[in-house]
Amino acid sequence: MKHTITLIPGDGTGPEITETVVRVLEATGLKIEWDVQEAGSDVLEKYGTPLPNQVLESIKRNKVALKGPITTPVGTGFRSVNVALRKELDLFACLRPCKTYPGVRSRYENIDLVIIRENTEDLYAGIEFEVNQEATTRLIQNIKELSGHSIRTDTGLSIKPISIFGSKRIVTFAFEYARQNNRRKVTAVHKANIMKYSDGLFLQVARQVASNYPDIEFEDRIVDNMCMQLVQKPELYDVLVLPNLYGDILSDLGAGLVGGLGVAPGANIGTDYAVFEPTHGSAPKYKNQNKVNPMAMILSGMMMLQYIGEKEKAQKLEKAVSKVIQENRFVTYDMKPISNQDQAAKTNEVGETIIRALTK
Repeated sequence: MKHTITLIPGDGTGPEITETVVRVLEATGLKIEWDVQEAGSDVLEKYGTPLPNQVLESIKRNKVALKGPITTPVGTGFRSVNVALRKELDLFACLRPCKTYPGVRSRYENIDLVIIRENTEDLYAGIEFEVNQEATTRLIQNIKELSGHSIRTDTGLSIKPISIFGSKRIVTFAFEYARQNNRRKVTAVHKANIMKYSDGLFLQVARQVASNYPDIEFEDRIVDNMCMQLVQKPELYDVLVLPNLYGDILSDLGAGLVGGLGVAPGANIGTDYAVFEPTHGSAPKYKNQNKVNPMAMILSGMMMLQYIGEKEKAQKLEKAVSKVIQENRFVTYDMKPISNQDQAAKTNEVGETIIRALTK
């Protein structure tokens, strides 16, 4: 079966990583037609936006996209393209597997957990009020009138919406994922001891959803305790489901457990569309140096293969990636022992080595 998939190379180091990943995916024998679309800081001047309408139209047409990393400015500039994609396409579930592969430089072994993050609500919903603006002043006054709580007038505000609908949807997704992938346990992560009407609602809904899945163990953890638990005994956990902000933070913590963002794949999935992407940034300072690790995007491509029903090709690809990592000969600088950095492979060399492993 031939697949048509939207391909977004991204910016910074994205295009060179994407070029390698495309070659690797095609080496699996996948019959594919790439619908290439431009997005990111490199097209801002050309289109007046980092996310042109044709990108969204392509994803809506093809249903599935593979995306390279895209720069998100800190503090100023355009809002995150990633956040915009999630909102426009209602990609409500962020899927972040955290799995150790022998040969990766890590303090841990035999970790295999999945972090499922709600993508559309919480503090990342983008409902913000800038300091010293009229609307902000009015909101501060309204909050005082309605709640009796005073807020300093020199304050910027971000709103944290958590809905029954959004919570039920993401927790159900987590349990369905657990059941379909033979996972034994789902852990809901929250701060309901403090935020009783937002995180408290998330936990209440999670417990209700869990009652529909008696075959899967359910528990909950407070988010700060969860961080400690993951550092001390990550092997006790399987599927974690979290509101947006906590999911963002803990997914990077999970990546750190298994060797870093260089081996951390990701997917953003909705009812109708799915976008697969590495979890790391675009690293513009390394642009055109052919040195950035492509493993995270290759593994994201592996997740994409699973999603479109090409499970045998996905297994074959993961086996080849695992072999190359374990041999530790043709891997990038971040995966080499610190004393052996001068023998690191280039981005394209990693891809070529995986292709050889695939075609043997």
